[in-house]
Amino acid sequence: MTTTAAPAGGKRTLRKDTPGAARGPRRRPGRLRRAGLPYLLLLPALALEILVHLVPIVTGIAMSFKQLTQFYLRDWGAAPWSGLDNYELAVDFDAPVGAALLQSFFVTCAFTVLSVGLCWLIGTAAAVYMQETFAGRGILRALFLVPYALPVYTAVITWVFMFQRDNGLVNHVLHEQLGLTDGHPFWLLGGNSFVALLTVSVWKGWPFAFLFIMAGLQNIPKELYEAASLDGAGMWQQVRRITLPSLRPVNQVLVLVLFLWTFNDFNMPFVMFGEAAPEAANLISVHIYQSSFVTWNFGTGSAMSVLLLLFLLLVTGLYLLFTSRERKAAHA
Repeated sequence: MTTTAAPAGGKRTLRKDTPGAARGPRRRPGRLRRAGLPYLLLLPALALEILVHLVPIVTGIAMSFKQLTQFYLRDWGAAPWSGLDNYELAVDFDAPVGAALLQSFFVTCAFTVLSVGLCWLIGTAAAVYMQETFAGRGILRALFLVPYALPVYTAVITWVFMFQRDNGLVNHVLHEQLGLTDGHPFWLLGGNSFVALLTVSVWKGWPFAFLFIMAGLQNIPKELYEAASLDGAGMWQQVRRITLPSLRPVNQVLVLVLFLWTFNDFNMPFVMFGEAAPEAANLISVHIYQSSFVTWNFGTGSAMSVLLLLFLLLVTGLYLLFTSRERKAAHA
């Protein structure tokens, strides 16, 4: 940098043609590239998300407005336009198709409420119990996570063998060892199929709730429990007054995730019962599969899928709205 001479005691001034005299900050050429780098790295994930989720959703919505059957599988674009006929057929609860869908919807709602409630209850109890220090806690914690870590097909097929009527472990324990049943009941047929499916769902899902709540419990200061213990609060009062209120944000996310997973579950009932699920365990995901790939009426099955998507979006939106208002009221 060049300067001009100045009298003694005076200040040196910069020439106007020197770089330091330029007004305003200069834009670095690499700043724009660095700002766009995160978006560039997100492009592969965004492309896969569009390919795997968005394209099938748009295709399914388009199929729901067509009379798409097995006669148009080679060129489903040539299927006749049906408008809202598929939706009217699905929601006509006086007709066999609509009545079967409504019955499957009620079964799925009951199954979801019981499964999510039991998973949350068992997971919360196990997480609170595991906060205490005792010998073998690490091994027991690892064993708790085994059902969640097992592949769903391996776990469900194992339970199918255990639920066998004549040589299954469940009937052997309940009848031969404990004497709780008069005979060997069918667990994969009739009304007992709902109990069998619920048992497998809770066994598979509660370790996730346990892991989720365990992470939330780490953020609760131990000083709160110590102060409550000095004030004479028992274990149940500490759980009621400290643990549950502190876990409210965690539980709000956990319940929503469990609800969406359970209501949409297809792998578990399909592996247990195959294409012909019993009426008592005919979840809506399997029912839509039967309407699409068993009866070859893809238009009606697509309409049912769109209705299911709208229902889940509605429930999720209302749940998020309710929880956000609850949080605002708590902070007010």
